[in-house]
Amino acid sequence: MRFRTTGTLLLGAMALAASAAAQTTPSPPPIIRTVVAATKLPSVTDVPLHFKVVSVTLLPGEESSVAAANGILYQISGSTEVSLGGEAKMLRAGEGLFVAGGKTAVLKAGSGGPSTLLHFFLIPAVDLDRPAEKAPAAVRELYRTAAPIPDLKPGGYDLNLTRVTFPPKMPANPPHYRSGAALYYIVSGTGSNTVDGKTAARGTGSLIYEPYGLVHQWGNPSNEPLIFLAFNINPERVAAVLPGAPEKRQ
Repeated sequence: MRFRTTGTLLLGAMALAASAAAQTTPSPPPIIRTVVAATKLPSVTDVPLHFKVVSVTLLPGEESSVAAANGILYQISGSTEVSLGGEAKMLRAGEGLFVAGGKTAVLKAGSGGPSTLLHFFLIPAVDLDRPAEKAPAAVRELYRTAAPIPDLKPGGYDLNLTRVTFPPKMPANPPHYRSGAALYYIVSGTGSNTVDGKTAARGTGSLIYEPYGLVHQWGNPSNEPLIFLAFNINPERVAAVLPGAPEKRQ
């Protein structure tokens, strides 16, 4: 009888363990971050700087050139051959390239269809109204910061363009802020952006500016992935995103 009772207890414990394992909630899909292009800047305080982004379209085979402030090209659709410093690189959808200020890059659209790019700039005020890409490129300004990026300090900075994918039904992340600043462009999906207790839906094509000290949250309540680009600047050896709120300065 004792053996039979012990065996029954063991079978019961195994059944409970199996039931608990079956009811374990699977881990949510991870957030995916891909650095598309990046560089290091020795100084960002020589002159006040702004963010700016334009859309550039070239018909198949058309050529243009660009010479402007530090910036990053991002291929939205089609393809573009970029010739820079004696080297050529073909950008395809989802790829990007850093173009340093003062350098001239030649853009040539591929033959498979129109080429559409985004060009993100970190740009002095004096250059804000100066066209970067030359004809026949069709250029449309999407956004510029009204005031210079605040709270940039002496020293080196990282400048990068990162593509971020939030999985469907991802709850809002904890409150956080940028150590430098960032400009977001939503490639696809609809995210929820919370600032000062107010939540707003941000859909495809939206541009959102996050200066230093702006405490905010992001989530993805939709059934589709949320994909966005973050054109980001942050001090070297300091994380781009910091938790909570910055300390108040005296």
